[in-house]
Order: sequence, then structure tokens, then C-alpha cells
Amino acid sequence: MKPTTRSLVTPLAALLLSVAVLAGCTPAGDAWGKGSGAGLADPVKKDIAMRLVASAENSTLDWKGQYKYIEDIGDGRGYTGGIIGFCSGTGDMLRVVERYARSRPGNALERFLPALRKVKGSDAHTGLGNPFTRAWATAAGDARFRAAQDAERDDSYFDPAVRRARQDGLGTLGQFVYYDAYVMHGEADADGTTGFRTIRSRALADARPPAQGGDERAYLDAFLDSRVAAIREEPSHSDTSRVETAQRVFLRQGNLDLDPPLDWKVYGDRYHID
Repeated sequence: MKPTTRSLVTPLAALLLSVAVLAGCTPAGDAWGKGSGAGLADPVKKDIAMRLVASAENSTLDWKGQYKYIEDIGDGRGYTGGIIGFCSGTGDMLRVVERYARSRPGNALERFLPALRKVKGSDAHTGLGNPFTRAWATAAGDARFRAAQDAERDDSYFDPAVRRARQDGLGTLGQFVYYDAYVMHGEADADGTTGFRTIRSRALADARPPAQGGDERAYLDAFLDSRVAAIREEPSHSDTSRVETAQRVFLRQGNLDLDPPLDWKVYGDRYHID
């Protein structure tokens, strides 16, 4: 309770007030919102999250080997490439190349910026094609291009997902569940896609998150149900194994901290992290 005058603050109260002010300015509490523990802010747990996503996006645990990856997977989003599947049709691939152009002016991908802007919102390859895909793969050897992918992943997907999860009172598993939903669905609804916000809104209709006094496991179960429904609504997706035989497995095991060892399956392939 705040004193009415400075004279009422005892030395002990002043000390406690100072501690409270300092605690309120720490990055963990302010930047990541509510919730206890480091969660995915822990580099080890973040690496686990990257490996889990890579198993679903690239059928590998070697997420750091995916900076050079690029192809059209026929999902209506044009080229898919990089560490989390940036797409030419959705605009995040464009943002990666724009970031790279700012840090490495004159790079080999910069000349494709006008074409990337034109194909945004479509599955077209106009002005891109093999010259673009070769330039993308080659650029992966440049640390600044890799940093551009890392920054776009964090700014558009990882950081917003983890922040929202912590505000909802979720631990490490819940933070990953939100992050994977951001990666696959994006934040907002788009043509043919149900976004994270709608998935979360539907889950909230069935269960309360811990920050609202609800049970974490029950809420995550409701969120995963909502996520599965969203996947089935998308014309380009139908397989729900990244949820049902991965995230749901960890939840049923009660592994809310996402502690290894971890065993899961995606698209029928088995994975393990010690």
C-alpha cells in the first residue's frame, strides 16, 4: 500500500519499495508477461522448441540446417523456405529478404524484392523461379542472412506467442503449443486459414487458462482441440499428427515443463530428444 507522504516510509518500507521497483523493470517480468520460470526464454528450451518445429516443418531435428531450404510444397502459399517455412505468398519471406537487404545492401536476393512484393497474397512464382531459389540457398552461407531469418522468426512468431502464453499463465509446454500454432496458422485469420487468435478464442469458450483461475492441462487440451479443428478447416492441411502424436502426448504425460527425454511422432516418423 502506497504511503500518503514521504515521511511515512520507514527505512524497511523504502527498501522493499526499491526491490519492487527493480523487479518490475526486469526483462523477464516485463518483456515476457506473467508466468513463472524462464520457459522458452531458456536457450536450451528454445532450442528444443526449434527442433520440435523442424520435425513437423522439415522432417528433421536439425533446424539449423534449414536456412537454405526452399521449395513450393503446393499449399497455395508459393515458395516455402528457411527455418520455420517463411512463404512468398504470406509476406514473411519478403520481410526476411528486406531485413537481409538492410544488413547486407546489394546482396544477391535484393533484386528479387519487387517480385516478392508482387506475388504476396498469391502462389505465383513470377519474377522468382530458379534464380531466386538458388540465390536463397546460397545466401544461407551468410551469417547476416541467417540472422535475418532468426529475427523474423522471433519478432513475428516466437516472441508474440511466448508473451501471450505467459500472460495466460502457461508454462514451457503451453508456450511451445502457442508458438507452433503461430508458425503454422499465423496470428490472424486469412483466406483459407484459421489464425491463432481465433483458435485461442474458441479454446477460451471451453476452458479458462491459469491466469483466469483455470487448470493448465484442461485449458491446453481445449486449445489443442481447437487447433485440430483449425487444421481440418484448411484446404492445404489435414494431418494433425504435430498435435495429436506430439504436443498432446507431452500434455498427457504431464510434461508441462517440456523436459527431456521427449519421444513423439510427426507424419508417422519417430523422433527423440535426450
